[in-house]
Amino acid sequence: MMKLTLVFLLAMFLLQIATAQQVADPCESPKRERRAMESQLRDWPNLAKYREVNGKLGVPVEGETRVVFLGDSITEAWDLSVFFKGKPYVNRGISGQTTPQILLRFRQDVIALNPDTVVILAGTNDIAENTGPTSVGAIEDNLKSMVDLARKNGVRPILASVLPAATYPWRLEIRPIDKILALNQWMKEYAATEGIGYVDYYSAMVTDRHGLKAELSSDGVHPNEAGYTIMAPLLAEAIAKSKVSPSKKSP
Repeated sequence: MMKLTLVFLLAMFLLQIATAQQVADPCESPKRERRAMESQLRDWPNLAKYREVNGKLGVPVEGETRVVFLGDSITEAWDLSVFFKGKPYVNRGISGQTTPQILLRFRQDVIALNPDTVVILAGTNDIAENTGPTSVGAIEDNLKSMVDLARKNGVRPILASVLPAATYPWRLEIRPIDKILALNQWMKEYAATEGIGYVDYYSAMVTDRHGLKAELSSDGVHPNEAGYTIMAPLLAEAIAKSKVSPSKKSP
């Protein structure tokens, strides 16, 4: 009986210590959240993510046809060393980003790397309202600005269609289908008018209900290995067909 009493008292003592620690600084969790928010506000486009590695990358060697993949998590998760083995391809995707954030990164993460080509896959997070409500027209304007920056600096731009998505797991209230269709149609027409590259992932990956095929994704938004396996040859063909000769930057 004495042993049980001692165990009980010890348990109560440890519980009191744990409770006291929580009471001692009940604001620690909000503080962490505030620090994270402040960090994001200081570097909204997350330029810090690739700044150091960009400096180490250096300029392309003679004969190297460098391609920069620019975008959000769909790009960031793409293992280019596996799907484009031996190619001098550079991944500059950042999870969760929208086109205004990606646009702010364009000079550092694309132009400064002196690539031959940039593949731009962006827009789905705008539709998901990751950085607030955004019209299709605003997304189009940001993509136009990226194309303009690329061409003025001698980089071949390729626009990639937004992948199909019937819903977003993190924003179930949003119905993205109509905006995705509208944005992809605009990109296709804009690319044809401007004489720039365009790759249509959407048509090869969509269901009859405008969602992403189940076998190509675990969440209906992000492609899995099977999804990237479909995307890779489509992009390889688009890169090969890209005949654009962008105007060089004026001296």
